[in-house]
Amino acid sequence: MRTIIIPTDFSETAENAIRYAVELFKYEKSTFIIMNAFADEVYKNTVEMDRDFFEEYKQKSEEGTKKALQKVIAEILEVSPNPKHTYEYVASFGSLVDEVNYLANKHNADIIVMGTKGKSNKDDVAFGSQTLQVIKYVSCPVLVVPVGFHGYPLENILFPTDYMLPFKRRELELINTLVKRFFTMVHFLHISNVKKLTHRQKDNKSFTSCCFEDVKTSYIIAPGEDITAVVNKSLKDNSIDMLVMVNHRHSYLENILYRSTIEKIGLEIEIPFLVLQNLPR
Repeated sequence: MRTIIIPTDFSETAENAIRYAVELFKYEKSTFIIMNAFADEVYKNTVEMDRDFFEEYKQKSEEGTKKALQKVIAEILEVSPNPKHTYEYVASFGSLVDEVNYLANKHNADIIVMGTKGKSNKDDVAFGSQTLQVIKYVSCPVLVVPVGFHGYPLENILFPTDYMLPFKRRELELINTLVKRFFTMVHFLHISNVKKLTHRQKDNKSFTSCCFEDVKTSYIIAPGEDITAVVNKSLKDNSIDMLVMVNHRHSYLENILYRSTIEKIGLEIEIPFLVLQNLPR
């Protein structure tokens, strides 16, 4: 049984992420926890309010949030009445990152799915600030779905890795299950000007081969030092439907997230982006 947490702000972006998640896991017995963290909105609207009125406003906001979440679930069931899926809702008075992290730990969640507006003609922002915070600080895989993306089925996954860190079996099994269902090809991309792998890299690469032995895979070595440029080119050249990267110290993704301007990380992401955390849980 999969446990999937989907934060929503009731926007079109969030609705699209929910629809994508329901389709992606349509073959899996899954529990979807649709949640909304409403504390920021309450505090923003009650700056000059007395405490008694504040508590009343908070209670009404919680009731309204619960009704909105129930409506979201009712709409999902109307469009996709999948007997393999069950739904729960949570209205949380707290910050999004804290509440998502709490739910992920409480339910031992497999994945968090979030929507993002993606880049526009006016800016170069790949993710919203809330999404970035969840990616950076919640120890659970995060799948980011750009608004308007409706690409089905899942045919090609790009997985850039330097093979320097051991993978978490549970996270690789999550990908493995998906690719088997959709007969997906996984393209492992190693960006390096040195073709020969170290013993550590060979062992970690061998582990991925074992985890994906019944799956179509390709192993690519691409020269270059600009990680984002090589990844962006590979996304376009291979008709990729999903990008997978690991967020860990000294990983490709850490280089992009922490050594670049956070809001302008340079990845040209117009497809779902799965971030594996590779952290103990």
